Parts: sequence; C-alpha cells; structure tokens
Amino acid sequence: EVYRLDGELLLKETPAKPDQAETAFTNALEVARRQFAKSWELRAATSLARLWHLQGRSKGALELLQPVYAWFTEGFDTRDLKAAKALLGILSEGR
Repeated sequence: EVYRLDGELLLKETPAKPDQAETAFTNALEVARRQFAKSWELRAATSLARLWHLQGRSKGALELLQPVYAWFTEGFDTRDLKAAKALLGILSEGR
C-alpha cells in the first residue's frame, strides 16, 4: 500500500512524470501478489489501470484489472470493488 500511495502522490505532485508513478504502482502490485494480498492487489491494479487509461492504454488496463476483479466473490459494496467496477465499465466502453 505504501508503494501505491507513493504512486498516487507522485501523480499529484509531478503529473508530467507518470513513469515514476507507474513504477510505484508496479512495485505495489508485485508485493501484493507475492503476499497473496488480493485487496491490496486490487487497489494497485486499479491505480495502475487508471494511469494506463489516461495514457491511452485502455486495452492493457482492462487486461490487468479484469482478472483481479473477477477473483472476488463477495464484498461488492466496498469502496475498492465499486471503484474497480466503475473503471472496468469505462475501460470496456473503449474496446
């Protein structure tokens, strides 16, 4: 989560350098996957997918986020899953 938050801050402070935020999000995703922490993986994937979407990389964003979201079988009223679902809707429109 620290890596993901660092990425979000980097985007706010230096939006002209999204590569640094992407690295932070990727690190967050890798750590979450190593720890089998699906909630943290979802947050990191959502942040990275949002960045990729803004960069015009919606197909890759959808391919990243969809399987992480699909893993969940409950808790769909939580903020994180609602945010991921909303982003998936936006990404699916761009197909």
